[in-house]
Amino acid sequence: MDNRTALVLAVVLVAAAVADAVFNDADVLLFLARQIIRLSEWMAFWR
Repeated sequence: MDNRTALVLAVVLVAAAVADAVFNDADVLLFLARQIIRLSEWMAFWR
C-alpha cells in the first residue's frame, strides 16, 4: 500500500467516525468497540 492509498483510507475512516458522531451519537463506534472487546476476550479464551 502506498502513501496515497493509506491517506485516502485514513480520511475515509475519520470521515465515517465523524459522521457517526454527528448524526448517530456514536452508536456505531460504541457497537464496534464492544464487539472488538468481545472478540479479544474470545481469542484470549483460545490462547
